[in-house]
Amino acid sequence: MAGAVSVPGITAPRLVIFDCDGVLVDSDEPCCVICAREARKAGMDVPDDRAVQTFSGMALPLIQDLIERETRSSLGADWASTMQARFVAAMKEGVEPVPGVHAMIEAVKKLGLPMRVASNSSMEEMNVKFAATGLTAHFAGRTHSARDLGIPKPKPDIYLQAARDEGVAPRDCIVLEDSDPGARAAVDAGMTCVLLRAADQPMPDWPGLIQIEKLSDFPEILQNRLNA
Repeated sequence: MAGAVSVPGITAPRLVIFDCDGVLVDSDEPCCVICAREARKAGMDVPDDRAVQTFSGMALPLIQDLIERETRSSLGADWASTMQARFVAAMKEGVEPVPGVHAMIEAVKKLGLPMRVASNSSMEEMNVKFAATGLTAHFAGRTHSARDLGIPKPKPDIYLQAARDEGVAPRDCIVLEDSDPGARAAVDAGMTCVLLRAADQPMPDWPGLIQIEKLSDFPEILQNRLNA
């Protein structure tokens, strides 16, 4: 496990903010594959095995912009909303929690830290995902949607909103992310960001990022921060 990094000006955490897809719910790949198949229909060469690499962490309007730029075509004004409905339908058919998520959440709760979720997904989509994976009780009334806000990551607004609603300063928040756009949002919000990423995957060269390879490493990062 990558050890905690000392970042000047960062205090002990008072709020934990989770991304949703790829951190709590194993929905990132299926949704990215749906986008890749739509991209191929429009003429963009994105094989299924590069779907996550291409689209992970991107809000649907940004994915639409990317496909339209690459194909020099228009997907239509209702493309993002149509895709959102397809995501919700796909999640209703079945979605799994990220391995180890329930044990990780219980460990965070034992540390006495409040938790929130801030995601590019819509509230409707997150409600379906959490119901399917047994996570609803942990985050009822504590979930924030950048899609519903209308300001997706990599802009930091959704993380700043989560901090405001908790009454906690951004510097006192620690975020668990798995994508570059999400990590960028957290860094720009002035929060500590832990990035869930395999050791052989590249890390962005941004200040203060902490890398972990599995969810079970996250509570130790929090404990180290609380004891610092």
